[in-house]
Amino acid sequence: MTQASPKPTAPTRHPGRGKGGRSQPKGRQVEPSALAEVAALLAGRQPRRDLLIEHLHALQDAHGHLSARHLRALAEWMRLPMAEVYEVATFYHNFDVVTDGEAPPATTIRVCDSLTCAMMGAEQLYQALKDDKDVRVVHGACMGRCDAAPVARIGHRFVERATPEAVRARVADAGDDPVPDHVGFDAYVADGGYGLLRACQAGEEEVDALLDRLDAGVLRGLGGAGFPTGRKWRFVRAEPGPRLMAVNADESEPGTFKDRHYLLSDPHRFLEGMLIGAWAVGAPTVYLYLRDEYPVVRRILETELVRLADLKLELPEIVMRRGAGAYICGEESAMLESLEGKRGLPRHKPPYPSQVGLFGRPTLINNVETLYWVRDVATDPAKFASEGRRGRKGLRSFSVSGRVRQPGVKLAPAGISARELIDEYCGGMAEGHAFKGYLPGGASGGVLPASMADLPLDFGTLEAHGALIGSAAVIVLSDQDDVCDAALNLMKFFADESCGQCTPCRAGCEKSVTLMQSGRWDRPLLEEVSRVMMDASICGLGQAAPNGLLTAFKYFPEDTKRRTG
Repeated sequence: MTQASPKPTAPTRHPGRGKGGRSQPKGRQVEPSALAEVAALLAGRQPRRDLLIEHLHALQDAHGHLSARHLRALAEWMRLPMAEVYEVATFYHNFDVVTDGEAPPATTIRVCDSLTCAMMGAEQLYQALKDDKDVRVVHGACMGRCDAAPVARIGHRFVERATPEAVRARVADAGDDPVPDHVGFDAYVADGGYGLLRACQAGEEEVDALLDRLDAGVLRGLGGAGFPTGRKWRFVRAEPGPRLMAVNADESEPGTFKDRHYLLSDPHRFLEGMLIGAWAVGAPTVYLYLRDEYPVVRRILETELVRLADLKLELPEIVMRRGAGAYICGEESAMLESLEGKRGLPRHKPPYPSQVGLFGRPTLINNVETLYWVRDVATDPAKFASEGRRGRKGLRSFSVSGRVRQPGVKLAPAGISARELIDEYCGGMAEGHAFKGYLPGGASGGVLPASMADLPLDFGTLEAHGALIGSAAVIVLSDQDDVCDAALNLMKFFADESCGQCTPCRAGCEKSVTLMQSGRWDRPLLEEVSRVMMDASICGLGQAAPNGLLTAFKYFPEDTKRRTG
């Protein structure tokens, strides 16, 4: 019996030959129903790359989260690679991305764990809520309400001075947070508002003369850098057009809430300064990058911006964009990346944003408080400059929180000391607390002891001591606070907020947290890691992240000795 010959097998084909492909398409497939839902939700909007974050906000607002099926559909609708959509959605804290098949809880409670909230019992609040049924409780980054710590967030609603009972009651109440009384358009105009802008547009003001007055009034960038405002405007004005303007209203430094205060109380004073800045540099479009944690501010601005048409002036286009929860976007070039719909990764400099900024155009960047003071300083520079103590000039808005009787935004002379600020503006220390130390500039400003509370608080006065005033976020510590716990809280914050672009910052923050969470602190190794971060990080986040730790070692030996001994 002869054996049958085996059947010939089909020759294997190289996958790149272009024939004999798969019976099904490659990759994750877009569900037609998901694509229809995305298209309906975004009807009338443009699928431009720079609008990606805005579209992600729209999806999350509608559904409470970002599902994988909707992200795939959004990528298809925008004609973007799924990888780009996913990397942006997962970069920002406020986007809640869930995988296929995952059913997120209907309600998520975020408990702020930044320093002031931690001092005021945030962890106890978290523990009391975490086992509640039908809700998910997670830690959250600073929410810009440090004067009312601890703070919890449910969607776009906030609970200040939060207790478990108050948070549970707010979960049950789906109403929006109320809009506070503020100076509206009519009241602002009746008090002389927009008079300077009218003079500028009528040719009654010359740009150079106005900038000279800003110089005379010593107006500086009040977001943290302290760069002279008039000089910055000149730099942008000298570049070829078209030029743009971008406003940083995304204050995310723990302890900082002054911009929120001014936007909630007197938004048109800020808007007039913004419009004068756009006029001075010839910017036809202004982008306003507003912190997502400020939904009530957004509602106020949406209402008040419409009223600007009543001025009957030639105004620039104003585009308001929402941040999505990323401290790094306080760095100007990272903010520009976010405005372009990307992850907030700082750019290498040079070129500087005044040369190559938003969409490659020369861009003027200012923060809210700087623009808030433009009208007053340009009108009467001598009066503004006459304010100040110890040879300093001007006024500073201090966001004060922590162990004081009366926390809040305190408008005080530049050069005031921390001790004077506490005693004269905050009603002294809280009952039962003795002054131990203070952070003069939020998370990145270092920690100084009470024995150094007579130093003037202003730009250039604290650097010699390893500290910074930055955005003037003053957090006051007492004898009931452990500075080592505070330093660890700050380092955890930087580890969470590092954009991950450069190794010194990404790995240095994570390594420092690991070392600080161990039973004993290895001081030489922590100091070595800190030096690498300060010398080699791309931007100020990594360069300033070790300040809290290093000043704790330097000025609080009793606290640190317990960890290193």
